[in-house]
Amino acid sequence: MKGVEEMLFKIIPILIALLVPISELRAEDPNVILIFIDDLGWKDVGCYGNEFIDTPNIDQLASDGMRFTDFYASGAVCSPTRCAVQSGQNQARIGITAHIPGHWRPFERVITPLTTMALPLDTVTVAESMKAAGYSTGYVGKWHLGQAAQFQPQHQGYDFSAVISGPHLPGRYRVINGVDQKPKNGQYRTEFEADVCIDFISQHQNKPFFLMLSPFAVHIPLGAMASKVEKYEQRAGEQKRDLPHPVYAAMVEHCDDLVGRIVEAVEAAGLTENTMIIFTSDNGGLYRRYDYQPSVDDIVATQDPLKGEKGTLYEGGVRVPLIVKYPPLVKGGTVCSEPTISHDFYPTFVELAEGSLPANQTIDGVSLLPLLKQPGTNLSRQSLYWHYPHYHHGRPASSIRERDWKLIEYLDGTGDVEVFNLAEDIGETRNLVQEKPGRAADLKKKLQRWRTDVSARMPVANPNYRPERAGEWWQMRTGKPVPSDKRKRFPPTEKSK
Repeated sequence: MKGVEEMLFKIIPILIALLVPISELRAEDPNVILIFIDDLGWKDVGCYGNEFIDTPNIDQLASDGMRFTDFYASGAVCSPTRCAVQSGQNQARIGITAHIPGHWRPFERVITPLTTMALPLDTVTVAESMKAAGYSTGYVGKWHLGQAAQFQPQHQGYDFSAVISGPHLPGRYRVINGVDQKPKNGQYRTEFEADVCIDFISQHQNKPFFLMLSPFAVHIPLGAMASKVEKYEQRAGEQKRDLPHPVYAAMVEHCDDLVGRIVEAVEAAGLTENTMIIFTSDNGGLYRRYDYQPSVDDIVATQDPLKGEKGTLYEGGVRVPLIVKYPPLVKGGTVCSEPTISHDFYPTFVELAEGSLPANQTIDGVSLLPLLKQPGTNLSRQSLYWHYPHYHHGRPASSIRERDWKLIEYLDGTGDVEVFNLAEDIGETRNLVQEKPGRAADLKKKLQRWRTDVSARMPVANPNYRPERAGEWWQMRTGKPVPSDKRKRFPPTEKSK
């Protein structure tokens, strides 16, 4: 009898393994890969309606997963959204409301608040929470949450860190900390970033991992490999179109290649059924440089029908792509229209890892797992908020979206308010503030209450306001004017040889 029991003890686990789908067995400790593109707009990829740029790998990711139509970056520029992703908080709580170190207009109507210059070390990051859940953690690419050595990813919960700095073309970027691996001769930046990530996946495939990949593409200055640029130059000529810029289009395709290589690496490691892959952007797409000079700068792209661009709180500045692939949970080809935002990633990843959120840190995000299971679900949250009290591509402003309604309140002393119904007017072409005074008052009151709750830093009246000099840009890093009229062609659009 004892021998029979021993035999059953050995056989039963084997039978269970044969009966239970592999995906259910392996989903106990799922890996998480967050691909976080820089400045990619909502309409820059094929599955979101772009008919000019080739993005087959990103489009396949959407076919295999869920595409979100109403997903938002937490901030209108990079550092605020990066802060929100790492902290799970709206960045206004921490004070990283502008890109670090930022710039300002000293003679405008208002003095804009200073931004916190690094993610505080006492912030419990998503990486630290994932580590506590038993995960290996890795970061590759652009950080932009503090320049000093003590604020780099390896001090914010990442076991592996490869922070990369510099432009896109071969020979112009560099690894500034974390890894001895060097780019191959003539290697484009996203290709090298993919290499580093693939090595990380290979080395950590036997233990659950969280990997954040944050390339510098498609941020200006423009730069892409010649073969891709030439393809889009020819296509633009055939279609008689000016936008997107051929170099910019090539950069988006470079990002698509990166996505393809990451997906292939996951498949090669046998981790497809056990890995959540997330694709998104840190803010809306760019039209042109903030201090645009016609003789120097190129127009980059358009997000039509969305209004605005990076650095504004219009939809074009904050609405971005989000695609999530996770076979055990997400049905391929599904679409979700529930409003969601970047700081939702933190609780989503931690819940997926069966970890715990920090006890003494407010988490503003909510888990997206209910939406991944049932895309038609409505979250209990009613409103999303933004606070961007800086001059950049627009005026200082705060914003609230409550279901279909959106209000933008300008903080430059004008008292201007705009109200839009996004269900009827996604392009924000019709300001309904006069037609809907009650709605406007209600949304404005809620926005003001939220700013108080998070202790949002506000602009103040400028005693040195000079209308004739209001348009001058000054550098935060140097305390000197931005030399907009003295730089060489920017962004450079030369082809790589």
